[in-house]
Amino acid sequence: MEVKDLTIEKVSNGLKMGEFSVEELQKATTAYAKSLNDLNAFISYFEPNNSLNRGNLFGVPIAIKDNILINGTVATAGSKILKNYISPYDATVIGKLKEAGAWFMGKTNLDEFAMGSSTENSAFGPTRHPLDRERVPGGSSGGSAVAVASGSAVCALGSDTGGSIRQPASFCGVVGLKPTYGRVSRHGLMAMASSFDQIGPITKNVKDSAILLSAISGKDRFDSTTADKEPEDFTKYLTGDIKGLKIGIPREFFGEGLDPLVADVIRKAIEKIQGLGAEVEEITLPHTEYAVPTYYVLVPSEVSANLARYDGIRFGYSEKEDSLLEVYNNSRADGFGHEVIRRIMLGTYTLSAGYFDAYYVKAMKVRNLIKRDYDQVFKKFDAVLGPTTPTTAFKLGEKSEDPLSMYLADIYTISANLAGLPAISIPCGNVDGLPVGLQITGKMFDEGDILNIAYAYEQNSK
Repeated sequence: MEVKDLTIEKVSNGLKMGEFSVEELQKATTAYAKSLNDLNAFISYFEPNNSLNRGNLFGVPIAIKDNILINGTVATAGSKILKNYISPYDATVIGKLKEAGAWFMGKTNLDEFAMGSSTENSAFGPTRHPLDRERVPGGSSGGSAVAVASGSAVCALGSDTGGSIRQPASFCGVVGLKPTYGRVSRHGLMAMASSFDQIGPITKNVKDSAILLSAISGKDRFDSTTADKEPEDFTKYLTGDIKGLKIGIPREFFGEGLDPLVADVIRKAIEKIQGLGAEVEEITLPHTEYAVPTYYVLVPSEVSANLARYDGIRFGYSEKEDSLLEVYNNSRADGFGHEVIRRIMLGTYTLSAGYFDAYYVKAMKVRNLIKRDYDQVFKKFDAVLGPTTPTTAFKLGEKSEDPLSMYLADIYTISANLAGLPAISIPCGNVDGLPVGLQITGKMFDEGDILNIAYAYEQNSK
């Protein structure tokens, strides 16, 4: 049994054929993951569990980003303020995966409260790229992406607020899917920005992504933002036939800031998809240039509200002080890292009297314009293609002192979150041995088409 090469299908077939037992698989997976501890992909490991439901994910080892709650286990969100916090319940996605028989092998590292693009902002140290220990894996779901890319986990869950599944998937050379906002319940996901956050799969191939999405999606009475859509089998869309599909290539995604070598790899991938019968045409998304500033007004605003609950009183880290105000101030100052504090301060400023209309209200209007751009494109086109990231994985510490440079690492992924659209990143080549990701964005609740485009490309690139 080659643990690092296992997929969901290989695990299912291996267990059915008696090639290995659940117990052997769990021991081997954990041992292999621990042999790669220098990557710092995991914050914690779980014990073997032989009382799994015999569903369609029976025995599959899944790594879970440590901002998703699993009842009775520590959930840190990568933060000192929650280093000893025990989850009191299961996130809805965890309950669904338990029903399907999955085994949770551990919790993965992340940028603190999912705020970051490199997994350097964790209270538990940075995660390292599996191909080059001196580079970042992307973020904030860097631990999950590294667990899958290194073969430590068969698949993983991450969360995506502005690219936090797709960007590390691109850097690490795996598949990362952000579902449509409302496709997957956020109940039990530690909120960063509630109108942006989505849970999604990180996998070794497109089929596994479709399998996991099938397992975790659906209406949830605990999350009023979930759409009234029944769960479905997304593998049925994986025909590999994309003849006649109309695909738009935004000219704004190929401008200044895109590494020319990355651009060459992406153009070759687009040519291959065109060669499979898709109709490709250049388009414009005119408000793309405003995506990053819009995002970094709206998201910190929601962050400042969502993180107010971490006050040193109700749960998590607490400083012992003489007054209530000192408990609040010192618990938060010592418990939160620099990036979290930066975003809380930005958001508080943006929402304050005198600045609310100038910043927050204006950013909401631009968010609507960005969504309208996509609405216009999708009247004619079935999907939008472009690079997932402007560069390959950068060096540890290279951008950590320059927040704006770091934020620009998500320049191509942010728009899908602003518009609530589904998007997937798939590996499409490399530059100097480092992976490059192709991003495919689709219409709302049209995960089927983007999965099939990704599948067609994958099957014809082996």
